[in-house]
Amino acid sequence: MSEVLNIKKDAALDLLSLGALVHRLDPGIIPFRKATQCQIHVSGGEFNVAANLSDCFRMNTAIATAMVEYPIGELIAERVRAMGVKPFYKKMKHNGVNGPNMATVYSDRGLGSRAPVVFYNRCNEAASYLKPGDFDWNVIFANGIKWFHSGGIFASLSETTGQLIIEAMKAAKAAGAITSFDLNFRAKLWNIWGGESRAAEVLDGIVKHVDVLVGNEEDLQKGLGFPGPDVHAKSKLDPSVFFAMIDNVTARYPNIKSVATTLREVHSTNKHSWSAVAWINGKTYSAPTCELDVLDRVGGGDGFAAGFIYGLLNGESAEEAVKLGWAHGALLTTTPGDTTMASVEEVRAFAKGGSARIQR
Repeated sequence: MSEVLNIKKDAALDLLSLGALVHRLDPGIIPFRKATQCQIHVSGGEFNVAANLSDCFRMNTAIATAMVEYPIGELIAERVRAMGVKPFYKKMKHNGVNGPNMATVYSDRGLGSRAPVVFYNRCNEAASYLKPGDFDWNVIFANGIKWFHSGGIFASLSETTGQLIIEAMKAAKAAGAITSFDLNFRAKLWNIWGGESRAAEVLDGIVKHVDVLVGNEEDLQKGLGFPGPDVHAKSKLDPSVFFAMIDNVTARYPNIKSVATTLREVHSTNKHSWSAVAWINGKTYSAPTCELDVLDRVGGGDGFAAGFIYGLLNGESAEEAVKLGWAHGALLTTTPGDTTMASVEEVRAFAKGGSARIQR
């Protein structure tokens, strides 16, 4: 990949993510209206990538984010440490009544014919107050950084978060890093302050600074305003709609060197067909298709992004990088929570066609 992505050989940080940290309340298969207890998962679309790269792939990663100094913040900070991610916090004080808050995500997993449900309480969210000037990028990147990552969830939080992403990307580029961005279009988050037209305006300004873009055809249409065929017209495993849009994407954004996405056909909540594809410097690559027994689908896309980035950072071939992302995303859906419980050895075995036979 050296002819496509000029990745630094030596740097203190393999990757830094910029985004929001959240805690997800998960009652498992019980709908929230009948829940009596919940598991707490620490998450964040951007954080998940850094956590996965650290915990599974043993890379040196960091997160730049907001942190509120109250018990929920302490809980979240403990999980950041447990995943081996170095924090750069913009700290804020809670007023004891209404915030600022660490966001809450509520998500029951569904079962069979009953779909999973996700909804939010991001009222007075600390991360939404982040703005240009809140982080000293020269200090953070002083010892070198190979890769910078952010995403559309963080960009959707306020008028200032997108501006901060652009500031950080410019600094990362100046430090010699590759930049990536996961469009992660979430209609609920954009609808409260402008919808698809506002998303396209904000994300357009960001993607002009991006080397590696992650997002499916629906993300490209709704997040960047690209025209395209009905995204429901074909099988979700057919990459032709995605690849047909790439010429338009690269014509508008000639800076982009790679676009990648997962392919998922949902047969029921717990039965998915799963694959992944990537366009890299004019060539296309596809992972195999496997049949997944899904325990918890949340975070699977971030799992793919982490494995894909790991492959590129680790000097793997483009085809192998796609397979590593596909394999890691698949394994992540077999465990509870948004972040990885897999090992790099398990990921490599799966990528090579491993099975679920017992390991003795």
